Amino acid sequence: MHHHRKFHGHFGHAHARARWGREHGGHRWRGRVFEQGDLRLVILKLIADQPAHGYEIIKQIEDRLGGAYSPSPGVVYPTLTLLEETGLAKVEAEEGGKKRYAATDAGRAHLEAQAAQMHAAFARADTATGDRAAMFRIRRAMENLKTALRLRTTQGPMSDAQIDAITAAIDAAANAVERA
Repeated sequence: MHHHRKFHGHFGHAHARARWGREHGGHRWRGRVFEQGDLRLVILKLIADQPAHGYEIIKQIEDRLGGAYSPSPGVVYPTLTLLEETGLAKVEAEEGGKKRYAATDAGRAHLEAQAAQMHAAFARADTATGDRAAMFRIRRAMENLKTALRLRTTQGPMSDAQIDAITAAIDAAANAVERA
């Protein structure tokens, strides 16, 4: 479920969208969606299902969470190294400096023993990314309002009636938010 939304109103300009992406990281969030132990299990599960390179694992996690979260290489690669050092994963192939990791028998046994925790990790991540997607939608609307106000107030003098109409619209929005 992707949360790509069209920007409405005045905020539909491409430059505004591009600026949003630069200032707020677009919809790619980098905070902690997985705790360290959770991420270890998730990565182990992925390479148990299908051996993969580090960048493929990052992409699989992105896809699994609807693009709302992208784990950084600085977290994924050390986790793979740790899985290898603890005997839960092995480097199955290496070409051009790129290592493809697979789960070992010990890794598969560990996954079976930790199945409940692994499912809980995915559930927690789904909740976290859902919350973030909701906040992104709210921030998009806030930016839309700010941009509309900026454009309207820089178009020259406004009459008292226009100012009253804008003030009433903002007050109505505030009241609606309080009641939501």
